[in-house]
Amino acid sequence: MFSVVTLNMIAIIDYGAGNLASVVKAIDHVGAENVVTSSGEHVARADKIIIPGVGNFKATEPLANGELGAAVRQTLTQGKPLLGICLGLQWLFEGSEEAPELPGLGMFSGVCDVFPDNVKSPHVGWNQIVIESRSLLLRGIDSGSYVYFTHSYRAPLCGETVATCTYAQPFTAAAERDNIFGVQFHPEKSGPVGLKILENFCVL
Repeated sequence: MFSVVTLNMIAIIDYGAGNLASVVKAIDHVGAENVVTSSGEHVARADKIIIPGVGNFKATEPLANGELGAAVRQTLTQGKPLLGICLGLQWLFEGSEEAPELPGLGMFSGVCDVFPDNVKSPHVGWNQIVIESRSLLLRGIDSGSYVYFTHSYRAPLCGETVATCTYAQPFTAAAERDNIFGVQFHPEKSGPVGLKILENFCVL
């Protein structure tokens, strides 16, 4: 059982991409205050932001425009920590071949692409991550740990990659820069390893 004492409020953004209940349950488990919201006002007032999500990159459209996207950008300029999970990580890149008409946030360089035809897609299940460099988000996590993935498109390798996973080819499993963090896997479904990663984010 993890125990985290924090006064920080985490806004878990509901932008219509789903996968909220398991994230809320995991954040509750590590003891952090949180609120699920689609309100730009709530996001702007939060101390930390989590952008979860599964599905098509088109689901990120509410983050590209309007009040919600503006509030996320404002929190980043203020130095507040942000964690993107799965689709949330992919949105932190420049975009995705899945919906080329929609821009990503562009905090990490590169465009997400689909797995090659020689492997089964989506990539679903447990796989190992290799930690490539020191990471605040992954502190206390052993390289070679197993985490849970479910995705058809993958985050590319970039200068901010701190952990990789190989499925046909290496791709970014985790990336971070300053106050911006993202994971391609689902920490909320990754057992004790995933809970430790979420705990690390909650106490930043």
